[in-house]
Amino acid sequence: MANHQSAKKRIRQNEERRLHNKYYAKTARNAVKMLRATTEKAEAEALFPKVASMLDKLAKTSVIHKNKAANLKSGLANHVSGL
Repeated sequence: MANHQSAKKRIRQNEERRLHNKYYAKTARNAVKMLRATTEKAEAEALFPKVASMLDKLAKTSVIHKNKAANLKSGLANHVSGL
């Protein structure tokens, strides 16, 4: 158990950030799944910029790795263009 005040604060901050990151990562995963399940081209083209933006924001704040975001966006772009 932490003895110093700063260590206790760090534990609190880490827990808050973990929950925050978990929420946004899960939201992005759900958006990616929804886009992959889409079979209508017009709907997918409208949804793709929002999902790509979401992934970029997560990569910028290091919730996910930047290469993971790039790989997901590439795969989704191929999916959208193939519809």
